[in-house]
Amino acid sequence: MKTDRTVVLHAITDSISVVLIRGQLRYLKTHGFPCALLCSPGPNLDRIAVDENIPVFPAAMMREISPLADLRSLANICAILRRLRPVICNAGTPKAGLLVGLAAWLTRVPCRIYTLRGLRLETATGFKRRLLTLAERISFRDRAVALNLVPLHKTVLLGAGSSNGVDALRFMPSPEKTAFATDVRKKLGIGSGQPVIGFAGRLTRDKGIPDLIAAWKSVREAPARPVLLLVGDDEASDPVPAHIKNAIESDPRIYHIPFNSQIELYYAAMDLFVLPTHREGLPNTVLEAQVSALPVITTFATGAVDSIENGVTGILVPVGDSVTLADAILSLLSDPARLQSMGRRGRERVVQHFSNEIVWQNLASLYRTMLEERGYPSPAPAASPAASMETPQCAQVR
Repeated sequence: MKTDRTVVLHAITDSISVVLIRGQLRYLKTHGFPCALLCSPGPNLDRIAVDENIPVFPAAMMREISPLADLRSLANICAILRRLRPVICNAGTPKAGLLVGLAAWLTRVPCRIYTLRGLRLETATGFKRRLLTLAERISFRDRAVALNLVPLHKTVLLGAGSSNGVDALRFMPSPEKTAFATDVRKKLGIGSGQPVIGFAGRLTRDKGIPDLIAAWKSVREAPARPVLLLVGDDEASDPVPAHIKNAIESDPRIYHIPFNSQIELYYAAMDLFVLPTHREGLPNTVLEAQVSALPVITTFATGAVDSIENGVTGILVPVGDSVTLADAILSLLSDPARLQSMGRRGRERVVQHFSNEIVWQNLASLYRTMLEERGYPSPAPAASPAASMETPQCAQVR
């Protein structure tokens, strides 16, 4: 497809969330799809433009519902779309789905996609739930259909369900990661025989941190004297109760490390990964932990339930059930052979079904089909991945 026109425009509400599609746009570009990204302004945008080798268009979008600000955002996004004239618009996260999806409809973008990465409405109540329901309905598998957000015939499940997959090589166990893990344990004062229960993600109610801390009260009494390693930041919009925060800060066997871009090194320091989430898309951290050869305990929440093979690569527990969560953790800690078996099988499963290349190939195939059905020529890959390597910049539409 020889054109200067942006064929595919991806949209994400917040630049921090671009990690959800890391590597994807560069792959699409080198396989013949001229791409661009639209998201809220942020400190990473120049870096994103360079890493993905694409133009990036800043458009302010607030994560929470804000009618006046949302109308201004909608007008700005419409102006961007009129200039770019994308053939395919793929929005992910609820606010981008609402605003960019509506703008794409208003500006007659031929192919409009909403990538459903989870349902924030599942843990919301009252007026906020109604607004989030509207956002998901306008933006648009099983759960979304069950909630009457979208008819089944308008949904597509790509591969095993991940929107981006994981870099299997990045998370592969290695001597370097093992050495780092040994060093981390030593610096934190963790004994060589003490099992490390790990968590990575936002420290929020929705991620089940209160449930994890409640379960920890029983788990910490195990003879092996386990420790709990939390990697992630607090979030003002969904804070944990004060007594939970105090419990984390006051327990000498709970270690809290802020978000780290080299999370693969911290997985190497864990023996077991736990995500007691209340709502998810398909959780990346669970895939990352499994490809790091860790067994996983997570919940029957939408999305999380599909992220492991129950009883084979990990254990599923009911949402909000701290007693069953504690029992599952203790049962695995008491069975090292099962821990190793689940970790090995988890890595095999993720490599087979959730590697980046598999997910990106499925997405490119969908785009190719959509273009052909609407009479556009099928795109051809670039001459080489190094083609057109000029440094892109964040674009400003006037």
